[in-house]
Amino acid sequence: MELIPSLPYDIGLECLIRVPYDNFSSVTSVCRNWKLQIELPEFWKLRRATGFTRQVILMAQAQTDDPKLKVGLSKYSAFPVYRLTLYEPDSGYWAELPPLPGNSDGLPMFCQLVGVGLSLVVIGGWNPITWEPSNAVFVYNFVTATWRRGAEMPGCRRSFFGCASDSEQTVYVAGGHDEEKNALKSAMAYDVASDEWVPMPDMASERDECKCTFYHGKFHVIGGYDTSMQGRFGTTAESFNTSTWQWDPVAEHFFDSATCPRTCVEGGDGKLYLCRDGDVLVLRDSTWQVAAAIPPELRNVAFVTAWRGKILMTGSMGFNEPHNTYILDLQNYTWTKMDAPVNFSGHVQSGCCLEM
Repeated sequence: MELIPSLPYDIGLECLIRVPYDNFSSVTSVCRNWKLQIELPEFWKLRRATGFTRQVILMAQAQTDDPKLKVGLSKYSAFPVYRLTLYEPDSGYWAELPPLPGNSDGLPMFCQLVGVGLSLVVIGGWNPITWEPSNAVFVYNFVTATWRRGAEMPGCRRSFFGCASDSEQTVYVAGGHDEEKNALKSAMAYDVASDEWVPMPDMASERDECKCTFYHGKFHVIGGYDTSMQGRFGTTAESFNTSTWQWDPVAEHFFDSATCPRTCVEGGDGKLYLCRDGDVLVLRDSTWQVAAAIPPELRNVAFVTAWRGKILMTGSMGFNEPHNTYILDLQNYTWTKMDAPVNFSGHVQSGCCLEM
Protein backbone atom coordinates (compact mmCIF):
# COMPACT_ATOMS: atom_id res chain seq x y z
CA MET A 1 0.00 0.00 0.00
CA GLU A 2 1.42 3.36 -1.06
CA LEU A 3 1.00 5.97 1.67
CA ILE A 4 2.70 8.93 -0.01
CA PRO A 5 3.05 9.05 -3.83
CA SER A 6 6.56 8.34 -5.14
CA LEU A 7 7.83 7.35 -1.68
CA PRO A 8 8.47 3.79 -0.46
CA TYR A 9 5.92 2.48 2.03
CA ASP A 10 8.42 2.46 4.90
CA ILE A 11 9.32 6.12 4.36
CA GLY A 12 5.64 7.06 4.15
CA LEU A 13 4.98 5.23 7.40
CA GLU A 14 7.89 7.02 9.09
CA CYS A 15 6.29 10.33 8.10
CA LEU A 16 2.85 9.26 9.32
CA ILE A 17 3.96 8.14 12.79
CA ARG A 18 5.39 11.62 13.38
CA VAL A 19 2.05 13.39 12.87
CA PRO A 20 0.84 14.99 16.16
CA TYR A 21 -2.41 13.43 17.43
CA ASP A 22 -4.25 16.75 17.21
CA ASN A 23 -3.68 16.75 13.44
CA PHE A 24 -5.12 13.26 12.92
CA SER A 25 -8.60 14.50 12.02
CA SER A 26 -7.17 16.64 9.22
CA VAL A 27 -4.86 13.89 7.99
CA THR A 28 -7.52 11.18 7.97
CA SER A 29 -9.99 13.41 6.12
CA VAL A 30 -7.47 13.84 3.29
CA CYS A 31 -6.63 10.21 2.57
CA ARG A 32 -8.57 7.00 3.28
CA ASN A 33 -5.36 4.93 3.34
CA TRP A 34 -3.91 7.21 6.01
CA LYS A 35 -7.02 6.75 8.14
CA LEU A 36 -6.86 2.97 7.79
CA GLN A 37 -3.18 2.97 8.71
CA ILE A 38 -3.60 5.20 11.76
CA GLU A 39 -6.36 2.96 13.13
CA LEU A 40 -4.21 -0.20 12.98
CA PRO A 41 -2.85 -1.53 16.32
CA GLU A 42 0.52 -2.08 14.61
CA PHE A 43 0.74 1.62 13.81
CA TRP A 44 0.43 2.50 17.50
CA LYS A 45 2.94 -0.14 18.57
CA LEU A 46 5.46 1.40 16.17
CA ARG A 47 4.59 4.96 17.21
CA ARG A 48 5.04 4.00 20.87
CA ALA A 49 8.27 2.08 20.26
CA THR A 50 9.83 4.99 18.38
CA GLY A 51 8.89 7.51 21.07
CA PHE A 52 6.42 9.63 19.12
CA THR A 53 3.42 9.17 21.40
CA ARG A 54 2.39 11.90 23.80
CA GLN A 55 0.85 11.44 27.23
CA VAL A 56 -2.43 13.31 27.51
CA ILE A 57 -4.41 13.97 30.71
CA LEU A 58 -8.15 14.47 30.21
CA MET A 59 -10.16 16.11 32.98
CA ALA A 60 -13.68 17.17 33.91
CA GLN A 61 -12.65 20.61 35.15
CA ALA A 62 -14.63 23.56 36.49
CA GLN A 63 -14.66 26.81 34.56
CA THR A 64 -12.96 29.60 36.44
CA ASP A 65 -13.33 32.55 34.08
CA ASP A 66 -17.12 32.95 34.19
CA PRO A 67 -18.92 30.78 36.76
CA LYS A 68 -22.54 30.31 35.74
CA LEU A 69 -25.37 31.03 38.16
CA LYS A 70 -28.37 28.72 38.19
CA VAL A 71 -31.65 29.52 39.86
CA GLY A 72 -35.20 28.22 39.91
CA LEU A 73 -35.59 24.46 39.75
CA SER A 74 -31.97 23.54 40.39
CA LYS A 75 -31.02 22.25 43.84
CA TYR A 76 -28.37 24.94 44.30
CA SER A 77 -28.45 28.58 43.27
CA ALA A 78 -24.82 28.66 42.18
CA PHE A 79 -22.36 25.94 41.26
CA PRO A 80 -19.42 25.59 38.85
CA VAL A 81 -19.89 24.57 35.25
CA TYR A 82 -17.60 21.71 34.26
CA ARG A 83 -16.07 21.15 30.85
CA LEU A 84 -13.52 18.75 29.34
CA THR A 85 -9.92 19.92 29.40
CA LEU A 86 -6.76 18.39 27.99
CA TYR A 87 -3.23 18.72 29.35
CA GLU A 88 0.08 17.51 27.90
CA PRO A 89 2.61 17.23 30.76
CA ASP A 90 5.63 17.10 28.44
CA SER A 91 4.82 20.28 26.51
CA GLY A 92 2.74 22.15 29.09
CA TYR A 93 -0.06 22.53 26.53
CA TRP A 94 -3.62 23.08 27.84
CA ALA A 95 -6.79 23.02 25.73
CA GLU A 96 -10.53 22.52 25.94
CA LEU A 97 -12.28 19.68 24.12
CA PRO A 98 -15.54 20.15 22.21
CA PRO A 99 -18.60 19.89 24.50
CA LEU A 100 -20.75 16.78 24.70
CA PRO A 101 -23.54 16.75 22.11
CA GLY A 102 -26.73 18.22 23.59
CA ASN A 103 -25.03 19.31 26.82
CA SER A 104 -24.84 23.08 26.47
CA ASP A 105 -25.09 23.55 30.26
CA GLY A 106 -21.80 21.76 30.85
CA LEU A 107 -20.66 18.26 31.71
CA PRO A 108 -22.86 16.05 33.89
CA MET A 109 -21.84 16.47 37.53
CA PHE A 110 -19.86 13.49 38.87
CA CYS A 111 -19.53 11.84 35.46
CA GLN A 112 -16.69 9.37 34.97
CA LEU A 113 -13.95 9.70 32.33
CA VAL A 114 -12.16 6.64 30.94
CA GLY A 115 -9.49 6.40 28.24
CA VAL A 116 -9.79 3.43 25.89
CA GLY A 117 -7.50 3.02 22.88
CA LEU A 118 -7.85 6.24 20.89
CA SER A 119 -11.12 7.25 22.55
CA LEU A 120 -12.37 9.10 25.59
CA VAL A 121 -15.51 7.62 27.16
CA VAL A 122 -17.75 9.79 29.38
CA ILE A 123 -20.20 7.78 31.50
CA GLY A 124 -23.13 8.74 33.71
CA GLY A 125 -23.29 11.68 36.08
CA TRP A 126 -26.04 14.09 37.07
CA ASN A 127 -27.81 16.67 34.94
CA PRO A 128 -26.10 19.96 35.92
CA ILE A 129 -29.45 21.78 36.20
CA THR A 130 -31.90 19.22 37.63
CA TRP A 131 -29.29 16.95 39.25
CA GLU A 132 -31.13 13.91 37.90
CA PRO A 133 -28.83 10.88 37.44
CA SER A 134 -28.16 9.62 33.93
CA ASN A 135 -26.88 6.41 32.33
CA ALA A 136 -25.78 8.23 29.18
CA VAL A 137 -22.51 7.32 27.43
CA PHE A 138 -20.54 9.54 25.05
CA VAL A 139 -17.43 8.52 23.09
CA TYR A 140 -14.90 10.98 21.64
CA ASN A 141 -12.67 9.63 18.86
CA PHE A 142 -9.31 11.44 18.72
CA VAL A 143 -8.61 10.19 15.18
CA THR A 144 -11.71 11.85 13.71
CA ALA A 145 -12.13 14.50 16.46
CA THR A 146 -15.84 13.66 16.71
CA TRP A 147 -18.33 12.64 19.40
CA ARG A 148 -20.85 9.83 19.15
CA ARG A 149 -23.57 8.72 21.53
CA GLY A 150 -22.84 5.28 22.98
CA ALA A 151 -25.27 2.65 24.21
CA GLU A 152 -26.64 3.67 27.62
CA MET A 153 -25.42 1.91 30.73
CA PRO A 154 -28.11 -0.76 31.37
CA GLY A 155 -30.06 -1.23 34.59
CA CYS A 156 -30.88 1.34 37.26
CA ARG A 157 -29.55 4.87 37.01
CA ARG A 158 -26.44 4.47 39.13
CA SER A 159 -24.29 7.17 40.70
CA PHE A 160 -20.82 7.24 42.28
CA PHE A 161 -19.77 3.98 40.65
CA GLY A 162 -16.20 3.01 39.90
CA CYS A 163 -14.83 2.29 36.44
CA ALA A 164 -11.57 1.51 34.67
CA SER A 165 -10.46 0.28 31.26
CA ASP A 166 -8.06 -2.32 29.93
CA SER A 167 -6.64 0.59 27.85
CA GLU A 168 -7.46 -1.22 24.61
CA GLN A 169 -11.16 -1.90 24.08
CA THR A 170 -13.26 -2.41 27.21
CA VAL A 171 -14.54 -0.28 30.10
CA TYR A 172 -15.49 -2.09 33.34
CA VAL A 173 -18.05 -0.54 35.71
CA ALA A 174 -18.83 -1.65 39.28
CA GLY A 175 -20.72 -0.55 42.38
CA GLY A 176 -22.22 2.84 43.10
CA HIS A 177 -25.77 3.36 44.28
CA ASP A 178 -29.27 3.51 42.75
CA GLU A 179 -31.80 6.36 42.96
CA GLU A 180 -32.88 5.19 46.43
CA LYS A 181 -29.30 5.37 47.75
CA ASN A 182 -29.03 1.57 47.87
CA ALA A 183 -25.43 0.50 47.36
CA LEU A 184 -24.86 -1.89 44.45
CA LYS A 185 -22.81 -5.06 44.01
CA SER A 186 -23.52 -5.40 40.28
CA ALA A 187 -20.89 -4.87 37.58
CA MET A 188 -20.78 -4.73 33.78
CA ALA A 189 -18.42 -4.27 30.85
CA TYR A 190 -18.71 -1.95 27.84
CA ASP A 191 -17.05 -2.84 24.53
CA VAL A 192 -16.30 0.53 22.92
CA ALA A 193 -15.81 -0.85 19.39
CA SER A 194 -19.03 -2.89 19.26
CA ASP A 195 -20.98 -0.40 21.45
CA GLU A 196 -22.33 -3.23 23.60
CA TRP A 197 -22.70 -3.80 27.34
CA VAL A 198 -22.16 -7.24 28.88
CA PRO A 199 -23.22 -8.15 32.45
CA MET A 200 -20.55 -9.39 34.85
CA PRO A 201 -21.05 -11.62 37.90
CA ASP A 202 -22.00 -9.70 41.04
CA MET A 203 -19.32 -8.75 43.52
CA ALA A 204 -19.34 -10.31 46.98
CA SER A 205 -20.13 -6.94 48.58
CA GLU A 206 -22.04 -3.76 47.85
CA ARG A 207 -19.60 -0.95 47.08
CA ASP A 208 -20.79 2.63 46.91
CA GLU A 209 -18.10 5.25 46.11
CA CYS A 210 -15.54 2.56 45.29
CA LYS A 211 -12.42 3.14 43.20
CA CYS A 212 -11.55 0.93 40.22
CA THR A 213 -8.21 0.33 38.54
CA PHE A 214 -6.33 -2.33 36.59
CA TYR A 215 -3.55 -3.78 38.70
CA HIS A 216 -1.43 -6.86 37.96
CA GLY A 217 -3.63 -7.58 34.95
CA LYS A 218 -6.90 -7.69 36.89
CA PHE A 219 -9.81 -5.29 37.34
CA HIS A 220 -9.72 -4.17 40.98
CA VAL A 221 -12.68 -2.66 42.85
CA ILE A 222 -11.29 -0.99 45.94
CA GLY A 223 -13.03 0.12 49.11
CA GLY A 224 -16.45 1.74 49.25
CA TYR A 225 -19.27 0.95 51.67
CA ASP A 226 -22.56 -0.96 51.75
CA THR A 227 -26.05 0.50 52.20
CA SER A 228 -26.05 0.14 55.97
CA MET A 229 -22.76 2.03 56.38
CA GLN A 230 -23.81 5.17 54.42
CA GLY A 231 -20.50 6.95 53.95
CA ARG A 232 -18.39 4.98 56.42
CA PHE A 233 -15.73 3.42 54.23
CA GLY A 234 -14.48 -0.12 54.64
CA THR A 235 -11.10 -1.80 54.28
CA THR A 236 -11.77 -4.52 51.67
CA ALA A 237 -11.25 -4.89 47.92
CA GLU A 238 -12.16 -7.35 45.17
CA SER A 239 -10.42 -8.24 41.91
CA PHE A 240 -11.92 -9.63 38.70
CA ASN A 241 -10.07 -11.94 36.31
CA THR A 242 -11.19 -10.92 32.83
CA SER A 243 -9.82 -14.18 31.35
CA THR A 244 -11.81 -16.54 33.59
CA TRP A 245 -14.67 -14.04 34.06
CA GLN A 246 -14.66 -14.66 37.81
CA TRP A 247 -14.08 -12.67 40.98
CA ASP A 248 -11.20 -13.62 43.25
CA PRO A 249 -11.76 -14.02 47.01
CA VAL A 250 -12.27 -10.73 48.84
CA ALA A 251 -9.14 -9.06 50.19
CA GLU A 252 -10.44 -8.38 53.71
CA HIS A 253 -7.59 -6.13 54.87
CA PHE A 254 -6.64 -4.30 51.68
CA PHE A 255 -6.46 -1.10 53.75
CA ASP A 256 -5.08 -1.08 57.29
CA SER A 257 -7.89 1.27 58.38
CA ALA A 258 -11.16 2.65 57.03
CA THR A 259 -10.11 4.69 53.98
CA CYS A 260 -11.76 6.68 51.20
CA PRO A 261 -10.26 5.05 48.08
CA ARG A 262 -10.85 8.00 45.72
CA THR A 263 -7.12 8.83 45.28
CA CYS A 264 -5.93 5.24 44.83
CA VAL A 265 -4.10 4.75 41.49
CA GLU A 266 -1.80 2.28 39.77
CA GLY A 267 1.43 4.16 39.11
CA GLY A 268 2.33 2.60 35.78
CA ASP A 269 5.18 0.90 37.64
CA GLY A 270 3.23 -2.11 38.92
CA LYS A 271 2.50 -0.50 42.32
CA LEU A 272 -0.56 1.06 43.92
CA TYR A 273 -0.46 4.54 45.45
CA LEU A 274 -2.84 6.42 47.74
CA CYS A 275 -3.10 9.91 49.28
CA ARG A 276 -3.82 9.89 53.00
CA ASP A 277 -3.12 12.24 55.92
CA GLY A 278 -0.90 14.55 53.90
CA ASP A 279 1.27 11.80 52.40
CA VAL A 280 1.48 9.67 49.27
CA LEU A 281 1.52 6.02 50.32
CA VAL A 282 2.75 3.04 48.30
CA LEU A 283 1.59 -0.56 48.72
CA ARG A 284 4.62 -2.78 49.36
CA ASP A 285 4.31 -6.39 50.53
CA SER A 286 0.64 -5.84 51.46
CA THR A 287 1.58 -2.85 53.64
CA TRP A 288 0.89 0.83 52.95
CA GLN A 289 4.11 2.80 53.46
CA VAL A 290 4.84 6.54 53.21
CA ALA A 291 6.57 7.42 49.93
CA ALA A 292 6.43 11.24 49.89
CA ALA A 293 4.84 14.19 51.65
CA ILE A 294 2.20 16.06 49.67
CA PRO A 295 3.05 19.75 48.96
CA PRO A 296 1.07 22.28 51.06
CA GLU A 297 -0.48 23.73 47.89
CA LEU A 298 -2.19 20.35 47.41
CA ARG A 299 -3.57 20.17 50.95
CA ASN A 300 -7.07 19.47 49.57
CA VAL A 301 -6.40 16.81 46.91
CA ALA A 302 -9.02 16.87 44.15
CA PHE A 303 -7.75 14.52 41.45
CA VAL A 304 -4.98 11.95 41.02
CA THR A 305 -3.90 10.01 37.93
CA ALA A 306 -0.73 8.16 36.97
CA TRP A 307 1.25 6.83 34.01
CA ARG A 308 4.67 5.24 33.48
CA GLY A 309 6.10 5.99 36.91
CA LYS A 310 4.62 9.46 37.36
CA ILE A 311 1.65 10.74 39.35
CA LEU A 312 -0.21 13.92 38.43
CA MET A 313 -2.16 15.53 41.26
CA THR A 314 -4.41 18.58 41.41
CA GLY A 315 -5.62 20.29 44.56
CA SER A 316 -5.77 23.52 46.52
CA MET A 317 -4.74 25.02 49.85
CA GLY A 318 -8.33 25.63 50.87
CA PHE A 319 -11.95 26.12 49.86
CA ASN A 320 -12.48 28.41 46.87
CA GLU A 321 -8.72 28.68 46.28
CA PRO A 322 -7.17 28.18 42.80
CA HIS A 323 -6.17 24.61 42.08
CA ASN A 324 -2.54 23.70 41.50
CA THR A 325 -1.05 20.90 39.42
CA TYR A 326 2.01 18.90 40.49
CA ILE A 327 3.75 15.81 39.11
CA LEU A 328 5.52 13.29 41.36
CA ASP A 329 8.38 11.27 39.85
CA LEU A 330 8.04 7.79 41.37
CA GLN A 331 11.71 6.93 40.81
CA ASN A 332 13.06 9.56 43.19
CA TYR A 333 9.84 10.88 44.80
CA THR A 334 10.46 14.48 43.78
CA TRP A 335 7.66 16.95 42.99
CA THR A 336 7.49 19.39 40.07
CA LYS A 337 4.91 22.16 39.95
CA MET A 338 3.30 22.57 36.53
CA ASP A 339 2.22 25.96 35.24
CA ALA A 340 -1.48 26.25 34.41
CA PRO A 341 -3.28 29.26 32.93
CA VAL A 342 -5.88 30.84 35.22
CA ASN A 343 -8.74 29.46 33.15
CA PHE A 344 -7.37 25.95 33.72
CA SER A 345 -7.04 26.26 37.49
CA GLY A 346 -10.54 25.07 38.40
CA HIS A 347 -11.54 22.06 40.48
CA VAL A 348 -11.16 18.66 38.77
CA GLN A 349 -13.87 16.12 39.58
CA SER A 350 -12.62 13.20 37.44
CA GLY A 351 -10.18 12.37 34.68
CA CYS A 352 -8.00 9.81 32.94
CA CYS A 353 -4.84 9.32 30.87
CA LEU A 354 -4.37 8.48 27.20
CA GLU A 355 -1.17 7.80 25.29
CA MET A 356 -1.41 9.21 21.76
